[in-house]
Amino acid sequence: MNGDDAIGENLEAQSEGQDTRPGELLVPEETYLTSGVHIGTQQKSASMRKFIFKIRYDGLHVLDIRETDRRIRLAAKFLGSFPPGKILAVSQRQYGQKPVRIFAKAIGAVSYAERFVPGCLTNPNLADYFEPKVLVVTDPATDQQALSEAVSIGIPVVGLCDVNNETRNVDLVIPVNNKGRVALATVYWLLAREIANAREGGEPFTLTIEDFQAAL
Repeated sequence: MNGDDAIGENLEAQSEGQDTRPGELLVPEETYLTSGVHIGTQQKSASMRKFIFKIRYDGLHVLDIRETDRRIRLAAKFLGSFPPGKILAVSQRQYGQKPVRIFAKAIGAVSYAERFVPGCLTNPNLADYFEPKVLVVTDPATDQQALSEAVSIGIPVVGLCDVNNETRNVDLVIPVNNKGRVALATVYWLLAREIANAREGGEPFTLTIEDFQAAL
């Protein structure tokens, strides 16, 4: 486990000069704002402090959408370096389950939505046993079982982290509102789109944010 800073710095070095134009976002800024990607919680952890842009009048912490955008790019590049069938995405959060399933289907990865059976990554005797090369968690807190098993077997973890999350076992943090229905759909849609579009000879990516959204 290399830690968020080490993996982030390594990816940034590899991708230096590859962005299209300085300051250009993956989607219009309005898309991020209307989806609530940037709206965090009132509580914050020390490790997420660096991603905070400001505190609103109601005490909610606001994430820096440019950093979120940059981290989505880094995560897509990182995940795209693995065989698709060895990427595992998990979510026990209700609003994350459909985005995780659609994300996995779109890029050929594996998803464990809803309940994560303890031992899936560590007990070969289980029917659901799987050996991924990298794990994507929707929330390090609610996906704690999968996260701890990933740590125990030594695979890297990409985590969608809200302001109140602890990130010590997450190798690459994507700062985002990981509780919002549209916010989760937006981030998983962007990850899938960026991974799919980076593949040579792949099918055009035609899915929309709405395709990723869980039902109300």
